[in-house]
Amino acid sequence: MKKIAILSSLLAIGFVLSSCRFFDTEDSGISEPSSSQNQVTDSSKEAKVSSEAADSSITQSSISLDDSKEKTTENQVADYFPKTANKEYVYVGEGNEYASYTVFTDYESTNRKQTRTNNGGTEIVKVIALEKNQLSILLKQEETYSRENWLERKQSSENDEIEVLIKAPIKVGTSWKSSGNRTSSITSTQASITTPVGTFDALEVTTQGSEDKEISYYALNIGLIKSVFSSDSYTVSSTLSEINEIPLTQTIRFYYPNSDGETLSFIDKQVTFKTNDVTRKRIEAAYKEVPNNQVGDVLSKNTKILSLYLNKDGHVYVDFSKELISEMNAGTAFETMIIQSLINTIGGYYNTNEVYLTVAGKSYSTGHIQMEKGETFKVTNENSYELEK
Repeated sequence: MKKIAILSSLLAIGFVLSSCRFFDTEDSGISEPSSSQNQVTDSSKEAKVSSEAADSSITQSSISLDDSKEKTTENQVADYFPKTANKEYVYVGEGNEYASYTVFTDYESTNRKQTRTNNGGTEIVKVIALEKNQLSILLKQEETYSRENWLERKQSSENDEIEVLIKAPIKVGTSWKSSGNRTSSITSTQASITTPVGTFDALEVTTQGSEDKEISYYALNIGLIKSVFSSDSYTVSSTLSEINEIPLTQTIRFYYPNSDGETLSFIDKQVTFKTNDVTRKRIEAAYKEVPNNQVGDVLSKNTKILSLYLNKDGHVYVDFSKELISEMNAGTAFETMIIQSLINTIGGYYNTNEVYLTVAGKSYSTGHIQMEKGETFKVTNENSYELEK
């Protein structure tokens, strides 16, 4: 009977203590779980409080720490690398004239994407990959205005640095060596960031150099939402302001032969590209839309562009189907103007002065023009005039 009485007393004291803790959390200084933490039912809350009272070795601070650990291990690097096909990310900037920019995804595969950043002064193409539990920039090409699929292209040399953007595990303290003898680390997994597109509990990555610091914020299923670069003399920030579902639009100058057989006319066309569109097919289709009857056709209905790419030697290589010649039906002067129109258009798009044009894989050869193997056509804008509308 004495043991039963003692046990009953202990249970009564435990119930009183747990009740006081349950109803007086505000006075006791114990904060309620934040809205960003996992929600639990009322019954589970009561069970949790009773458990804390029964075992005084478990403190509220240690439970909060455990909850935080569980939260940070939920997210993976892939959660910050969403599909962005046919989406334009618009960033508004402060600090300099190039802080505002847009990003469009030219090409996208399962674990890679090729983005195009336009800051009004230049366009930069990057290949970003999700590999080996990290998000990295594998390739970065500045002053790149044409669309070229480089998803599988390797770096220019083995000495080129791969810039790691995010590295697993997603928790505070994860760090790695960054480009330019800098160090990057995860400094927060729930940084509250407000942007024009919403407020987020963002992943915060801080990259520290000897004289500068950059902080990047990534939101789940969105990606980069803000970046802040600072040095001793200035601070530049860029914040996501819009996400638009629109294609990329490029202005391409197309040349056509005039009926005099001596001059060319050109017109600037707005050509749209969706993510993963094949550049040669879009240019081919746009070329076949002849602006008016003042100029002649360049490509016949059945002519196809079989391949088109910018080589590492700086020359553009374009291969046409046999119909380019067989359906041309032109004399020497007009044939020359047709070929020059093609060379000026393709060379201008790729910003190069030499184009290697072949037909069905062979050097261009007709009764009027004969090209040797490896011989290129030269871009020339002489005797070219803007088409009158």
